[in-house]
Amino acid sequence: MTHSVTLLMSEFVTHDVKRYIVTRPDGFEFTPGQGVELAIDRDKWSEEGRPFTPTSHPDDKVIEFTIKTYEEHEGVTRELSRLKPGAKLTMSDPFGTISYQGPGVFLGAGAGITPFIAIFRELASKGEIEKNSLIFSNKTPADVISEKELRHYMGENAHFICTDGDEPGYEYERVDKDYLEKNISDFGQKFYVCGPPGFMKAVNSALEELGASPESVVFEN
Repeated sequence: MTHSVTLLMSEFVTHDVKRYIVTRPDGFEFTPGQGVELAIDRDKWSEEGRPFTPTSHPDDKVIEFTIKTYEEHEGVTRELSRLKPGAKLTMSDPFGTISYQGPGVFLGAGAGITPFIAIFRELASKGEIEKNSLIFSNKTPADVISEKELRHYMGENAHFICTDGDEPGYEYERVDKDYLEKNISDFGQKFYVCGPPGFMKAVNSALEELGASPESVVFEN
């Protein structure tokens, strides 16, 4: 089923990521971590649907998306970034395989954090976030999405990594087998993985080598 929604507002959360607030259709429900297909209801763009993850709490009266803009691609994200309030979009019913299945380690890179944001917001509202931890990799501090909110939720259970240089308050590392072995003591727990394809392939492979069972690793197929 396709829903018609209206853009209410947008604003930057980093230099190339914006949050978009759209109206919530009557009866629309989603599980934190699921995605939808979103398209701009105008001209050729109405056929250019792309998958994005709602980052709002599932009980919010509006839907929030947190989307990275790829200006160089001259595609959907660039066009979205130029929309004004009142613009019409179409949104599919939710889909996806990332859902919370119990306490564990969340491993994200770049915009791959977005499926986790709604999960964290729901867990925080229930007082159930403490047993989870986060490993979040970005190129630079300027690229970190929702950093203050994530630090608030996760506290000392959060590792913020910057791969392009050694910055105060961030770890200068690569999320590889050595890093995971050094920072994780229990590979029998749940792992949630989302990021660019190369990141997910490397992390999933390292987790398997370190003894994590395939059933314990949750990621978008």
